[in-house]
Amino acid sequence: MNELDQVALTGRLTAALRARESQRPDRLFVDPFASRLAGDVGDRLLEEFGDNSTISVRTKYLDDKLVRLRPSQLVIVAAGMDSRAYRLDVLRDSVVYELDRPEVLSLKSTLVGSAPVGVRRAVGVDLAGDWLPALLADGFDPGRPTVWTVEGLTQYLDAAAVDRLLDGITRLSAPGSHLLIDFVGQSLLDSAVMKPMLDRFASMDMTWQFGTDEPEDLLGRRGWSCEVSLFDSVGNSYGRWGYPSVPRGTPGVGHGYLVHAHR
Repeated sequence: MNELDQVALTGRLTAALRARESQRPDRLFVDPFASRLAGDVGDRLLEEFGDNSTISVRTKYLDDKLVRLRPSQLVIVAAGMDSRAYRLDVLRDSVVYELDRPEVLSLKSTLVGSAPVGVRRAVGVDLAGDWLPALLADGFDPGRPTVWTVEGLTQYLDAAAVDRLLDGITRLSAPGSHLLIDFVGQSLLDSAVMKPMLDRFASMDMTWQFGTDEPEDLLGRRGWSCEVSLFDSVGNSYGRWGYPSVPRGTPGVGHGYLVHAHR
């Protein structure tokens, strides 16, 4: 079996969380591939870290956006154990490019054991390096509007790597493109409540590095217009958060953000 580092293993954990959500009577979505993508590894990680609603909320948010946008060209950045190319019927007429390290994509193909709903192209790259040539070489058309998803990634990168990633996405995004991305707020990284969990992540080589409470500025200076939603507000609208929504900018309160940007 392919060896994955600790950050890549979080994909097995998120798959286990999607599998658990899929089993609920009031489930937000059904992911028929989640259990096999999680495997025993993901189940063990779920027992260790415990259940939380973040992945269910993020998955539902992105699924709903993709159904509305109906992309003809979709790029899933840091695809990990994402199963959308296999389970979303709206992608039947799409070309889906999955970007991640070759060993991650290879493992996923082995675990899924099924054909995608449309055209799926696995592009093995190092997202910390220059990944644009590999995507272009695999047939990506920068002249067509594209939908990009960047899910659960930016917190593991440093600021320079986030800038390079967003610059690359922007460079390849024709007018009419959309970017669906989530961010951890710096307010959350600085939160005393989060410190024990963040320390634990760091001890397991899963350090969270990047946060921003101004995603509009980060993307706006690159020519994107943004619709920014608070994680807790979206989670409560789905009946999955369980905590009161706190206004953005409230002192001492950390936030996460779900962002739909477009050009």
